[in-house]
Amino acid sequence: MQEALALARAAADAGEVPVGAVAVLDGRVVGRGANAREAARDPTAHAELIALREAARALGRWRLSGVTLFVTLEPCAMCAGAMVLARIDRLVYAAADPKAGAAGSLLDLTQDPRLNHRFPVERGLLGDEAGELLRSFFRARRGAGNGADG
Repeated sequence: MQEALALARAAADAGEVPVGAVAVLDGRVVGRGANAREAARDPTAHAELIALREAARALGRWRLSGVTLFVTLEPCAMCAGAMVLARIDRLVYAAADPKAGAAGSLLDLTQDPRLNHRFPVERGLLGDEAGELLRSFFRARRGAGNGADG
């Protein structure tokens, strides 16, 4: 999670919402991602999707069984859905997202029995640190009059 937090800080420095993600297989990092929606001008350039894509390329397969994804913010519906479709083994996230979280807060795609795959979720690892990073980013944006949209 420390590496995901470093990626989140780098995203904030680049003017992106500070979210980082790291995909790990057998103790080895196989994918990294930091939010890049602004730079890429791409609504799907979330940290989780970037990390999943990188992991799929590194492993040479789209089924990411055996992979644990560490993320600094609870995934949205798009990202949680991608994790289900990629068939990851486990998700660990830092800060909950009560407004858009789809891994237990607003809804829970990770455990939905109607979907073809479910996986365990660990919540709150370094959550205070990740939460403060997000809060300070949005405080600064509001103070600058940028009206960040999340």
